[in-house]
Amino acid sequence: MADAKEDTTAGSPAPAPASAPASAPPGEHRHPKLAALSIAALGVVYGDIGTSPIYAMREALHGEHGVVPTHDNVLGLLSLILWALILVISIKYLVFVMRADNCGEGGMIALTALVTPTTPIARRRRLLLVLLGLFGASLLYGDGMITPAISVLSAVEGLEVATPVFTPYVIPITIAILIALFWVQHRGTARIGSVFGPVMLLWFAVLAVLGVVQIFKHPAVLGAINPYHGVRFFHHNGAHGFLVLGSVFLAVTGGEALYADMGHFGVRPIRLTWFFFVLPALLLNYFGQGALVLVDQRAAAHPFFRLTPHWALIPMVVLTTCATVIASQAVISGAFSLTRQAVQLGYLPRLDIQHTSITHIGQIYIPGLNWLLMIACIGLVIGFGSSSNLAAAYGVAVTTDMVFTSILFAVVARTRWNWSLVSVIALAAAFLSVDLSFWGASLLKIPSGGWFPLVVAGAVFTVMTTWNHGRAILAERIAERTVPFDRFVARITANPPTRVKGTAVYMVRDPHGVPHALIQNLEHNKILHERIILLAVLTESTSHVPDSERVQVETLAPTIFRVIAHHGFAEDPAVPELIERLRAEQFHVNLSDTTFFLGRETLLATNRPGMAIWRERLFTVLSRNARRATVFFRLPPDRVVELGAQIEL
Repeated sequence: MADAKEDTTAGSPAPAPASAPASAPPGEHRHPKLAALSIAALGVVYGDIGTSPIYAMREALHGEHGVVPTHDNVLGLLSLILWALILVISIKYLVFVMRADNCGEGGMIALTALVTPTTPIARRRRLLLVLLGLFGASLLYGDGMITPAISVLSAVEGLEVATPVFTPYVIPITIAILIALFWVQHRGTARIGSVFGPVMLLWFAVLAVLGVVQIFKHPAVLGAINPYHGVRFFHHNGAHGFLVLGSVFLAVTGGEALYADMGHFGVRPIRLTWFFFVLPALLLNYFGQGALVLVDQRAAAHPFFRLTPHWALIPMVVLTTCATVIASQAVISGAFSLTRQAVQLGYLPRLDIQHTSITHIGQIYIPGLNWLLMIACIGLVIGFGSSSNLAAAYGVAVTTDMVFTSILFAVVARTRWNWSLVSVIALAAAFLSVDLSFWGASLLKIPSGGWFPLVVAGAVFTVMTTWNHGRAILAERIAERTVPFDRFVARITANPPTRVKGTAVYMVRDPHGVPHALIQNLEHNKILHERIILLAVLTESTSHVPDSERVQVETLAPTIFRVIAHHGFAEDPAVPELIERLRAEQFHVNLSDTTFFLGRETLLATNRPGMAIWRERLFTVLSRNARRATVFFRLPPDRVVELGAQIEL
């Protein structure tokens, strides 16, 4: 039983409790200083959406599909941005979607786990929903590559506004900043947030001040609060107005990061900072840009930087660069959380996941993913060359993800919370009417670069589905070799083997059968330990498992025990901690005289029914390169014995 991840997900995932949405995330109980946590969240969660003013209005007025900056068009765009922020972020995500927390964890994987039934028949019926969730999760990796590239590049391009002398150095400076950003990730989101939080506090304050100054000069811009201007915008611009929606959507990119990063900081800090600080600052700045363009249409080329007095332009570029670095942090930490959840739920092979906080389990660092994102970001900067070109690729992944989120949320509301069918349909229709409008406009970007996040999502989706399906096939192949426990007991009763001192712990995939490693040990070594524990570590579809439900111990025969340990997908299956828990329950196990037996399979791709041969080969490669079971379970390496076997897929 080599593959540790298979061991951790041997059983069918248990459903999340119906009360999950109302449960408080563990991090909130352990972090009583709400103000400090809110500032840290400001530095990690809101960077993405907080830097959208740099390029959103510019692309709507001066981009590939921009409109002429007339009075009516400017008010129409401001009205669309205002109501997009209210409907998509404030209402959809902050009020509704963030209720669908899986014991404190958010994101597409957590949401997918909530809609995944436990029985095989029910799982087949909801297969399409699960696939939607997985593809939506895969899309966030493409977003995680584009966001740092477009954010940092758009900030550094502000140097060109100050003086054309910097033009040749924009790309090299951007690449250097990206390298520095990914290099500091190993310090963890808690430390990064403590540094970034005050910077973002200053950033949003500056956004608000710059906007207020222009609004006072041209207060008529406040008329855009009336949604009539948004409706009139479409009436006047027709099909071209629909195209501009793809640029308007840039104002709400980052909303998915709020949900994905919920496990890092909790719901309350994220909601408080949005409604009392972030949203007002963003709206003031957007309206300030609009007021400036109404006075001087030439400012439409760079409305954000034109808000700044010329004497303060260089300091503003520096602050903007810092803010865009922080913007990248939101999607990077979200990608870390997403990957960890996928590993624990059996959609990705084991990876090296490092914890960066001793007080909050959600704060992690994944070295391999970190460097992969860095290489992709640098490649995008070099390949696209400007933030305007990158804007053509930006938004396709996020809009698609938001559509899938609305669908899955509706299923959770109906099946988990028992909302009435009428309420669910009405709410889903309201969400999807907005999401599908943005989605349709963004799809037109595919030929211009929007294909990139879709290609990335397709690759990740293929890996996820191949790994998950391959694990199921591997479990079937191993089950074919599994000896029923009754037959094993009859065998050792009829021919008692030599018993040696100590405890043998066999990590099992199926808690109801005898592991192949135990049979091999008996056949080759002709001995059994005086005490045998068949240990199954199962991952549940909830993020955390209550202590009272964590361990089950059953006596199968004299000196032979079955232990089933449960952990959530946001928790680590550390066996030494499990041993300590068993001791607390008067089931004494001494690590110094305990041997852990693991199976180590050599997988062979064959033409047997299951998967296509290329997917079997992919699964074999993924399995071979997965993190070792000894490290994954935190087993003492000098107490582990691995027994090999060949298995045809």
